[in-house]
Order: sequence, then C-alpha cells, then structure tokens
Amino acid sequence: MDKHRCGWCVGDALYENYHDNEWGTPLHDEQLLFEFLVLETFQAGLSWITILRKRDNFKVAFDNFDYQIIANYDDRKREELMQNAGIIRNKLKINSAISNAQNFMKIQEEFGSFDAYIWAFVNQKPIKNNWKHHKECPATTEISDKISKDLKKRGFKFVGSTVMYAFMQAIGMVNDHTTSCFRYNEV
Repeated sequence: MDKHRCGWCVGDALYENYHDNEWGTPLHDEQLLFEFLVLETFQAGLSWITILRKRDNFKVAFDNFDYQIIANYDDRKREELMQNAGIIRNKLKINSAISNAQNFMKIQEEFGSFDAYIWAFVNQKPIKNNWKHHKECPATTEISDKISKDLKKRGFKFVGSTVMYAFMQAIGMVNDHTTSCFRYNEV
C-alpha cells in the first residue's frame, strides 16, 4: 500500500526519501544543524531538489560540513570551491558558508551549543501545524522573521526569513507535514 505523503515531494524518489526520513524530524546534532544551515543558504533563489541532488557533492566539497574546518578556509580553498561544478558556484554563498561557520562557533561559545540557541526560539518544542494541503503552509512566520533578524545581527549571511523558515521545517522546529501525511504524527 502506498504511503500518503505531502504533495510537494511526490513523484521523485530522492524527494520522497528526504521527506520520509529527514524533513521535519527534530534535529539537535550540531554538525547536522550546520549542514542544513549551509544547504538552506545555498538554496536561496533555487529549488530544494536542486540542492538535494548536489548534497553529496556539497558534503565532499565542504569537508563533511565540519564548521571548524570551514571557518578556516583560505583563498585557495575558496577558489577550489568556485571551480567545483558539483556544487552551486556562487562566490557570495561560498563566502557566507565560511563566515557563517565562524559565527556558528561564536553562538556555540555564547549559548553552549547552536542547538540551545536555535531551539530557544520555539521554547525547545516543535510547533505542530495543521495544514490540509502543503500550499497552505506559509513562507515566513514571526518566528522566522525573529531568527533571521537575530542571525543577521550576529553577522550571518543568506539567512532571510524565507530561508530560515525552510530551515525550521527541515530541522523539525515546525511540523509542516500535512495532516493526512503518514509522517505528520511520527515527527
């Protein structure tokens, strides 16, 4: 029997696998939080499937999303990334991944972990929405506005409210699975 999924992922095996196993699952691992932050910032202006298809390339190019390594990338590494056809070759986004890694660690120092910082915006508990259709889901919320503003104040780049809402969805801060989706009550 076919599982009922959110409409946005149906028909593409990669999308369905991501939806079924990752999207909306509360995430607290620092390395994975940084990975999603990088992927979401690179996604700005593009479709998520484009990023998913390049995810493995990003993982290799960005040292498995190790923010401590990325924070120390030099000009030679920046140029290497700009020549890597397997990722999104956008100089501003590449530079933002590096500065965001540095700022990520500053947040860790201040709050003990990025996890403690980011989840405090939802009082450490996922917001569970009740959408019947995925198109009801907003692109931004007051909380994503607040996160975006705070991250920008801390020097982060490519963290507009829309990007931050997508980040919140991806890491399970908000459950935007449709009510008929098999994952709705699982996450």
